[in-house]
Amino acid sequence: MIRIALTTFPDETAAARSVRTLVSEGLAACGTLVPGARSIYRWQGQIEDSSETLVIFKLAAERQEAFRERLLSLHPYDIPELAFLAPEGVHPPYADWVCGLPQA
Repeated sequence: MIRIALTTFPDETAAARSVRTLVSEGLAACGTLVPGARSIYRWQGQIEDSSETLVIFKLAAERQEAFRERLLSLHPYDIPELAFLAPEGVHPPYADWVCGLPQA
């Protein structure tokens, strides 16, 4: 089973650095950077409007907690966005690759 993790970073450089670390440590199979995201949110009583880089991570479900801990240790935000999704209907060969299982 795989998980999709979503998070945002202040810029593409910080995002790429964290993605490379998580992929090289085997905690994520892939991280897709989507620069140019715009977030409008309330922070410390103010409305903020920020340009960010969205990252879509693909990882094995059994690595979720280790991934969470490591991402939070790398992330530059005090309270980073981190949401896990459990997708249905994932193409089986892709799920096998993400989970590190042999291809059928």
